[in-house]
Amino acid sequence: MILGPTGSGKTDLSLFIARAIGGEILNCDSLQVYRGFDIGTAKLPAGERDDLRHYLIDIVDPTELFTAGTYARRAEAALREICSRGRIPVMVGGTGFYLRALLTGLSPAPARDEAIRARLLERERKRPGSLHRILRRLDPASAARIHVNDKNKTLRALEVRLIQGTSLTSAFEGGRAALTGFTPIRIGLNPPRDLLYARLNERTLRMFYPGPGRESLVDEVRRLLAAGVPRQAKPFESLGYKQVLELLEGRITTQQALESTQQETRRYAKRQQTWFRKEHDVLWLAGFGDEPHVQTQALALLRNTRAT
Repeated sequence: MILGPTGSGKTDLSLFIARAIGGEILNCDSLQVYRGFDIGTAKLPAGERDDLRHYLIDIVDPTELFTAGTYARRAEAALREICSRGRIPVMVGGTGFYLRALLTGLSPAPARDEAIRARLLERERKRPGSLHRILRRLDPASAARIHVNDKNKTLRALEVRLIQGTSLTSAFEGGRAALTGFTPIRIGLNPPRDLLYARLNERTLRMFYPGPGRESLVDEVRRLLAAGVPRQAKPFESLGYKQVLELLEGRITTQQALESTQQETRRYAKRQQTWFRKEHDVLWLAGFGDEPHVQTQALALLRNTRAT
């Protein structure tokens, strides 16, 4: 498992390791599962992954519901398929909740209630930030784990609290069906924060201004909308895409969209670092996954760990 914040070079390291040990790639990114959302998710182009099999990339349409539970079921099936052919799964991605869902399982939770969701969303529309304030009052433990701007998780936590009368935190305690039959080896990337932020700023700049003859993030959003993907599709709520929608609606300028995306991407990377520090038994490497010395260290760690 290759862990770390966005922009830390997880994809480069996963490709290096998979080629070195006879592995295949299992995606653990909640946005790269969606077809058509490529530039803003920093998805590896299909032409650059032809020599290695990849799983759980481009598997659902943007309007389809895809949850952590769905991911866990499909990821476990992929793990077993990879191993059945004598290959080694190399899992890579920055969605910590998906990782936890796979490894520890999720307790049964109530189904979505569209009527409750509609009322909550209407309240949030009229009073931005009100849902997180309500969650802090009703379920402070869950609110402490959810960023104030993460509307989807806030909405789900309130939904669970209102339907079954318990906190989202309690729903995930006990009764978990952990993944069996595998021994995960976690390798984490922890590059210097100032260098990481500089890379993220540059990567975002290339998304907006990719150069002659290449599609930009703005072009991609226009194409998706023209193809009939509704503005309300879940992946449009993610970093970069929501800013471009505001840009196309004339609410902000291109420069404002760029700067907002850069700022929120840096904040997201910081939250990912905080999340992964709580993971157990991570073998941390101080650098980026595309650096040769980091790749060499990672492979040595992996081989030593497997040998013991």
